[in-house]
Amino acid sequence: MYSLFFTFDGCNQLTAHSITSQHIFLQLVIDADIAKWGDNLTLEVAGFNFPKTYLYNNFRSCDSLFQQKIENDFTTGGFGSFQAFINSQPVIHTLFHLRHRNSWCCKDKPNCHNPSALPLVYCQWNKLYSENPGPGIHNCHCKFTANLVQLNELDISLSSLILLNCCNLSQPEAEAVQLLRQYKNDYLSHNTTGCITQTEYNTLWPDLVTYVLRLDPTKQDDLVRIEHRPLDESLCKKYFTFLLDLHQQIEEIKSTMESVHSSIQAVSSSLSGLNSSAETAFQAMDTTVQGIDLAVQGMDTRVQVMGTSIQGIETSVQQTNDLLKELLHKGLTCECGRQIIIPLCNDQRRKHRDQYQLGQHIFFLHQQFKLQSLFLMDQRELITDVKMMDDGRLVFCRPCENKLMICNTDGSQIDSISVQGAPWCVTAVNNSIVAVTVRLQFRCYIEMYDINNKHILKSILIPGICIAYGIAMINNKLVVGGLGELLSVDYQTGETCTITTIEGVMYPRVLHASGDRIFFTEFSIWSNDRTLSWYNYIDNKIYNTKLPSHSTSITSLQDGSLYVCCNDGLIHHVSKDLKHREKVRGTNKVWLKGDSFISYNTKQNKMVVLNNKNILSIFHEYQ
Repeated sequence: MYSLFFTFDGCNQLTAHSITSQHIFLQLVIDADIAKWGDNLTLEVAGFNFPKTYLYNNFRSCDSLFQQKIENDFTTGGFGSFQAFINSQPVIHTLFHLRHRNSWCCKDKPNCHNPSALPLVYCQWNKLYSENPGPGIHNCHCKFTANLVQLNELDISLSSLILLNCCNLSQPEAEAVQLLRQYKNDYLSHNTTGCITQTEYNTLWPDLVTYVLRLDPTKQDDLVRIEHRPLDESLCKKYFTFLLDLHQQIEEIKSTMESVHSSIQAVSSSLSGLNSSAETAFQAMDTTVQGIDLAVQGMDTRVQVMGTSIQGIETSVQQTNDLLKELLHKGLTCECGRQIIIPLCNDQRRKHRDQYQLGQHIFFLHQQFKLQSLFLMDQRELITDVKMMDDGRLVFCRPCENKLMICNTDGSQIDSISVQGAPWCVTAVNNSIVAVTVRLQFRCYIEMYDINNKHILKSILIPGICIAYGIAMINNKLVVGGLGELLSVDYQTGETCTITTIEGVMYPRVLHASGDRIFFTEFSIWSNDRTLSWYNYIDNKIYNTKLPSHSTSITSLQDGSLYVCCNDGLIHHVSKDLKHREKVRGTNKVWLKGDSFISYNTKQNKMVVLNNKNILSIFHEYQ
């Protein structure tokens, strides 16, 4: 037999080392999804059995080799990063159909297919992509955006899938990738003994060398070094220490289990005694009530009450079963296909809620800040827009300083991102990316920023838009206002198209999108700016209503109704169909005087209001 010990380098990389009497090492570099290993797996080192053991691995072979092949492919294809590569339409389309059945995409339909097997498992798909916030009209790959994934985060299973399905490989290279992946499954992923035979080793090692060199001939020296590298004595000592610690923990668990077992036996004995006493009591009661008709009737009444109680218990059991089914439906699935029931946390909001009463007092003031003090601003400087992210962070546009400012709702963890031009309006794309309208040397751009890593992702030149009139997000596309029209911008490709034209309007302003509707107000030489309009994607029509004064900002609430902030210092609560409105009670005109901005986040249940004096008010929703 050939004994193996395994090392884990913290990057989902497991290395299996086989040891001979001459201390010759065989390294089978396999992806290390530890959850796929059997619970009883034991690994053997020099006669000692060890559990799944983690050590630092000094050799990166198959995983780094696959990653390098992927990098070479997307670099040749003109992509600047791995994220841009998997976010491209052909790649996300291909991988989408490796995870989803019975789905037909809005783009590239001839290449859609319905696979019988789904090789891309849930955890791999979730590592690569996140669903875009808000509802989408298409149940296809356009609902998803690539995550900021690094190549070194991919294991062999995932990197081989991407190589075989999304990259340009020759026939011999594809065969080598498939066989190396198959060897991983045959000799490691499902190995419950922790060892391979001498015969298996003798046949396996030459094949590994052949297929690794087929993918990268420069690995010859590395393979020779691996085969003849001596055993690391210090690592074995660490194994011994780990074994002693583990043994002590197992003994403590055993002692606890024995104590629990004794307690269970004591409870069982007590229950047996109670059962005997109950039987004796019932026998005595049965003797007493014999022949007494009234007592029998009384017992019948009690039985009926018990029947009602049993029905109640059955109802509770049914409710419990329904809850378990719901949790099972919401559960997760591991890479092996086993289902793990993990209930959603309490902060997951309902998608729908009962209708608010128009004008009711929904929010209360929680906190206020003067941004001049918070950001050390000049009193004449203005913040032109603010949005709350789903994690509660606030993003501000500060055009005079060419910066985006970021902070928490309590004013902590202040940070900034430098912008080449003047940022004016901002909207959230997902949990970490924002889209910003920017003016630079009389040109208008939409720029995408990663607020976690604080760098620009993309800059899109959009001629003919007004950067000061807003930007919104709908159906995974950006919406801006052009001259007499609403424009849709694909932030992934930069493609721009007209959504609809608006007669008699120079520029739509105060843009806001919710569900399948785009809200805006008019700015034209014929209008006094009091019209609130919305465009409906479903029927391709524009609807209008009149407000008492011109609006400066619009936001949507949980039930789909609107808060419209006006320059008369009032907030108007407008129904979802725009047919009814009421002034919000308790509004303080000091907070809203002049041009004010308002933004509500449905996941945080919080609203921010920024007035033209740069006073920021944080409101919490009554529960």
